[in-house]
Amino acid sequence: MSAPTLHTAGATAEAGTADAVEHARDAVARESWAEAYALLHAQDLHPTRALTATDLSALADAAWWSGHVDESVAARLRAHSAYVAADDHRGAGLEAWWLHYEYAGLGRPAAAAGWLHRARHHLEGLPDCPEQCFLAWTDAEEALAHGDPAGALAASDRMTRLAVGSGSPDLLALSRQAASSTLLAQGRRGEALSLLDDAICAATAGELSGMVTGWLYCLALTQCMEAADFPRAVEWTNAAMEWCAPPWAGRPPEGDGEPVPVPATVPSGENPFRGVCRAHRVDVLDLLGSWALAEAEARQACREVPADCLESAAAAYYAAGDVQRRQGRLDAATHSYAHAHELGRIPQPGLALLRLAQGRTDAAVAGLRLALACWGDSRHDLLGRSRLLGATTEVALAVGDVPGAAEAADELDVLAGDVPLLRAMADTARGAVALAGTGAGTSPGTPAHERALPLLRRALAGWLELRVPYEAAQVRMLLAAADRAVGDEEAARLELAAARTVFERLGAEPDARRAAALLSGGKRRRLPGGLTAREAEVLRLVAEGGTNKDIAQALVISEHTVSRHLNNIFAKLGVGSRAAATAYAYAHDLV
Repeated sequence: MSAPTLHTAGATAEAGTADAVEHARDAVARESWAEAYALLHAQDLHPTRALTATDLSALADAAWWSGHVDESVAARLRAHSAYVAADDHRGAGLEAWWLHYEYAGLGRPAAAAGWLHRARHHLEGLPDCPEQCFLAWTDAEEALAHGDPAGALAASDRMTRLAVGSGSPDLLALSRQAASSTLLAQGRRGEALSLLDDAICAATAGELSGMVTGWLYCLALTQCMEAADFPRAVEWTNAAMEWCAPPWAGRPPEGDGEPVPVPATVPSGENPFRGVCRAHRVDVLDLLGSWALAEAEARQACREVPADCLESAAAAYYAAGDVQRRQGRLDAATHSYAHAHELGRIPQPGLALLRLAQGRTDAAVAGLRLALACWGDSRHDLLGRSRLLGATTEVALAVGDVPGAAEAADELDVLAGDVPLLRAMADTARGAVALAGTGAGTSPGTPAHERALPLLRRALAGWLELRVPYEAAQVRMLLAAADRAVGDEEAARLELAAARTVFERLGAEPDARRAAALLSGGKRRRLPGGLTAREAEVLRLVAEGGTNKDIAQALVISEHTVSRHLNNIFAKLGVGSRAAATAYAYAHDLV
């Protein structure tokens, strides 16, 4: 690439300018974006120096990476004009596509649509060229968004053909990702994930540019989680965070409070993809049970996410809310879910489960019903809909709607197929329904606990294989109930003890208290006063000083249900106050 023609007063000035531009070009080639931005920006500010169209395009790239989005757009507009003046339609078309991309990220859809139209005007009449790959990529994404898998497949096939012809590793990797998305939407899961692996391997091997590497990690991690491929999500999330670390130096955390507002720009020298990749990592850490780290990473992600990726910040807030909810920090969870909602995410099913823990069962049922009604094609986000169905099963059982729980569990079972994460979720839901006295798959005359046991044992095996501890511990609680129903007290106590250990390690205090209460209740088979096992649990928590709200949270039931149990307890024991009931509990060794 030749040096630009510069109108300066002497050969020395021309030579110095040429050297500076060459240094800038070298920095661009090395993807040293902060350095390139400083050099090109300085040259561009000089009143008698003009950057070429290529250099203006490089300045736009460097400004974007350095967090100066407005300057990036301004430089790209000038680059487009320079290419048009030179009658270079390929260059102009590519800059127009980039302007479409940047304006879309800035939340200006009309401007984005206009520049996409210009990109088509420049490129569509030309013989096949690499720049047309970006149009084909956009066509594939738009077709998927409009529910046209055939159109998406045709566009991704065209993109692949153009990419192969270009010989560009970047374009070939992007074409494989596009094809993967299309195949996944068609239910061709194996083919889709194989293509995705191929594209990500090119990224992890360092074969691709920084921009394409960042795109692939963001897109692939989203695909893995939506497809519920948890092992891939773990592997590729770790790879993405390794790529995000060097050579960009992160900023230190800003305290241990709630996540701070998302900054308008990313400071110079940082990787703009890091916040997005970190937000994906939060979801993975949450499932793995690394809750303290997940919450800390959520706070950091909200600091690092660029302004055009606020959906990632919303996901981080939501994941933090899930951690806080399960730890019994209900006020903190309420704030986190509210932040996620402000940023555009429907905070379900976490918010419904929070309402259930607060005893607000009507709100829990209504929230899940609305979320399911608003959900789109389940094939687009298998994990999202599956989580809603799992929560619907849990809430329905809590309010005594066993048929509603069975319906949700059956739909989840159909969605799950042979996907390990979803299969563990479906087996858990169906096992819980069977334990409640109904469910498909066994003869009507089989006792509920006998129908539940094989499903729950398979669910436990699935969660353990995936190394997802919280859900595994929850299944152990259900297994303990089934074991006690068949008279195997020793097995029940083993399950409860294992569950309590996990809950205590995770900091899931409400669940740990519930497991401890059930362990204590297993010391005797006959309860005094004609109390049921659940009434004895409630009485123990009353004797320990628990309010109705505390007991509802510990046992995951509504406060109305707690009141009903207390009325029954008072009637059976012939007492008229909590103090008298507490005295009875201590006198009969129930505490």
